[in-house]
Amino acid sequence: MIAQLTGRVEALEDGRCIIDVNGVGYLVHASTRTLSALPASPEVARILVETHVRDDAILLYGFVDSAERDWFRLLTTVQGVGGRVALSILSVLSPRDLTAAIAAGDRASLTRVPGVGTRLAVRLLTELRDKVGAMPTAPAFSIAPAPASQMAEDTISALLNLGYRRQEVQSVVGRVVDRAGDAATLGAVLRDSLKELAQRTTG
Repeated sequence: MIAQLTGRVEALEDGRCIIDVNGVGYLVHASTRTLSALPASPEVARILVETHVRDDAILLYGFVDSAERDWFRLLTTVQGVGGRVALSILSVLSPRDLTAAIAAGDRASLTRVPGVGTRLAVRLLTELRDKVGAMPTAPAFSIAPAPASQMAEDTISALLNLGYRRQEVQSVVGRVVDRAGDAATLGAVLRDSLKELAQRTTG
């Protein structure tokens, strides 16, 4: 089993990256949180890996810290939560946010995640409530601000990966980036964009 990779970042794509280790390119699926923390190509990165072996494929899931990896492992113990859904959850909610949401029984926060309906949210709260106290939380990343245009495009890319359509998110992201100003981070802009999109859906 592959548990960690250290190599050159060959490419960053929607929901995944390619890490080149001594000439071998490993396709690693990851949350937007992890992808936003990786350096740009061709810098070297270290990424923790969870390997899932299926009959038809070997899938690598990558994490920039052990807190996110441990939460991924826990989330995938819940029926109906595969690797893809777990990464969607971790793209919207950090380990710290997940801990708070489950401890508080906050179903609304979980149903903001694409692919998590009311029934699955209730199952997550029920099955994980007694386990959340032992789970790690990680401090928020400190990432250098990106130019506004790049920040908007990165956020749109993340939202497209979560299942939104470009035409429904472009104007929302633009407003959020303008409000956030020069010190905005990708995580904050993504969170605020998701919040505004959720309000538009329920409004």
